[in-house]
Amino acid sequence: MAELILHHYDTSPFSEKVRAMLGIKGLAWRSVIQPVIMPKPELTPLTGGYRRIPVLQVGADVYCDSQVILEEIERRHPEPRLAQGADWAVNLFADRLWFQACVAVIFARLGDQVPKEFIADREKLSGRPFDVAAMKAAEPFARAQWRAYAAWADEALATSPYLGGERPSLADAVLWMPVWWGAGAIPDLLAGFDRLAAWAGRMRAFGHGERTEMSPAEALDVARAAAPEPATVHDDPSGLKAGDAVVVQADDYGRDPIAGRLVGLTPTRVTLARDGEGIGPIHVHFPRAGYVLSRA
Repeated sequence: MAELILHHYDTSPFSEKVRAMLGIKGLAWRSVIQPVIMPKPELTPLTGGYRRIPVLQVGADVYCDSQVILEEIERRHPEPRLAQGADWAVNLFADRLWFQACVAVIFARLGDQVPKEFIADREKLSGRPFDVAAMKAAEPFARAQWRAYAAWADEALATSPYLGGERPSLADAVLWMPVWWGAGAIPDLLAGFDRLAAWAGRMRAFGHGERTEMSPAEALDVARAAAPEPATVHDDPSGLKAGDAVVVQADDYGRDPIAGRLVGLTPTRVTLARDGEGIGPIHVHFPRAGYVLSRA
């Protein structure tokens, strides 16, 4: 089976969600460390300009956004099965609501220490000012929201060791992300949530699977030597057909448009064919939820 190659950096919260899933499943994977800020010259040929982290690569197939990354890992390695019930909705809740509470709480406390280069990059990513004063003003509200979300998780652990029951589910992996990031930076956020704190210890014990480092140049060589896997366009209300020139972009931030030829379309995923700037044909996969698909 082709190797899972994760392009990430160690402090990335969205990458931690994926690393947690790899740990729960006990998978071997290759780690490619990418820059925290743009430019990312050895990632752009794979993605066409997508600037977020993480990115998963399997041969000449590239998966952008942790949502589709988790889905693909589950598809390729279905045992133990993690996704169940409303877990995908829990994932979107963690990505949008709980993550934003983390941002305000963490940078209200630490924003004055952030390098100017990071601030400039994140302003381009979000399309709005990185306003530390505004975050400090919003911190009491954001902290209350963070702890409200934590209270839900703590209550859900009243009768089982994991959110999914006796064994971890996708919900455990995705909610680990805001707990790891938020409470890792500000430990007193977990004050009074003893069940959640104990659960965090259990989650940490899973580790990240079997990680082996790989250079960005080696990852490009893997793509160059591989061919993308077949994809299928199903009937879709959009009316888009295989071969159409299309653009995909996020609907919240990091809205850089990624253009390509449509080769895959399902209710949950869109796949573009691209020329990988000297590495040959590439298929780039995005989620449907949280992304806008339109004709070029």
